[in-house]
Amino acid sequence: MSNSGIGQFIPLILIFVIFYFFLIRPQQKKAKEHKTMVENLKRGDKVITSGGIVGKVDRIIDNEKVEVEIADNVKVEVVRATGIQALLTTQEVKK
Repeated sequence: MSNSGIGQFIPLILIFVIFYFFLIRPQQKKAKEHKTMVENLKRGDKVITSGGIVGKVDRIIDNEKVEVEIADNVKVEVVRATGIQALLTTQEVKK
C-alpha cells in the first residue's frame, strides 16, 4: 500500500527535476554572469543599456550608477544593476 502512495509522487518529482535543469538552473547561471559583468565594468567599455542604447562607459559614479556617453557631449547616468544589459566585445586593431 505504501508503494502506491510513493508511486503517485514520482511524476511530480520528475517534473520538478526537469523544471530545475531546464528553467531554474540556466536562469540562475545567466543572472550570475550578468552580475559579474556589471561588477567588472570599467571606463571605456562599450555597453548596451536596457533601453537598447549603445554607449561607452565614461565614469563609474558609485557602486550603483555609471555615466554612459551615448554621443559627443551627451552623457546619461544609468543604474548599473538594471540599466546595463550587455557588454559589447570590441576587437582591438593590432598595429
